Amino acid sequence: MNETIAIPNEQAAEAAFNEQAPIFDELYSGNTIIQYKRERVRAHLNQYIAPSSQILELNSGTGDDAVYFAKKGHYVHATDISPAMQSELRKKITHFKLEEKISRELRSYTDLANLFNRGPYDVIFSNFAGLNCTKELGSVLSSFPHLLKPGGLVTLVILPQFCLWEFLLLFRGKFRTAFRRFSGKNGAKAHIEGKYFHCWYYNPGHVQKKLGNSFELVKLEGLCSFVPPSYMEGFAEKHPRLYDRLKKMEQRFKSKWPWKSVGDYYIITLRKK
Repeated sequence: MNETIAIPNEQAAEAAFNEQAPIFDELYSGNTIIQYKRERVRAHLNQYIAPSSQILELNSGTGDDAVYFAKKGHYVHATDISPAMQSELRKKITHFKLEEKISRELRSYTDLANLFNRGPYDVIFSNFAGLNCTKELGSVLSSFPHLLKPGGLVTLVILPQFCLWEFLLLFRGKFRTAFRRFSGKNGAKAHIEGKYFHCWYYNPGHVQKKLGNSFELVKLEGLCSFVPPSYMEGFAEKHPRLYDRLKKMEQRFKSKWPWKSVGDYYIITLRKK
């Protein structure tokens, strides 16, 4: 693995995730809504991905998605800025005997020009808002065309500039959370286990504009537009009937306006022409 280059905010995020890495899976594996989100993202990508695809995963974390797609017969080059997260991924590769299916690299997505394994790839994939940790998303996206084959896919899961669930917290007096996505160029302060960093929020139109005319939109879906955000822990267990109803509503309206862009996240897939 090559050493990575990172900007200060990414280094702050790295410090946060480094501390959490050894217990990350244990902390979140029991969260019903997080599991729902993973299933939704995987189902979305499975619609379009060809068999035995070469996948470049950005901010791969402990490797849950890398392992999932490798077990389905794909080849994954999993990158992350956190050494501790990469260490957890290495353990999973060994445990599941996926050395022939998963490679890994300590690399920031802001440093893809120096990526050791340059592909080209069939898919570039980033889950759960890792790309929201940079204010230079346009620069990151500009590196994608050179790493993708013709007809290759980009599938990203990103936090938009407006989340209906968060905005409704205004009526519970949680003003900071309700308005944090309106933070603009300065970004919103976030933290994990007392380690602070910043997040920026991007609408789907921003991604499409920065990727330019060489990409066409394949699908845009809202994620947690009806289903509440996963930080509302215990919601699914406390309100099982309502939770099931909200999942059905989200399935029905996930690609409809305005629900496709007012959730906690959106899933966007584009194809290189």
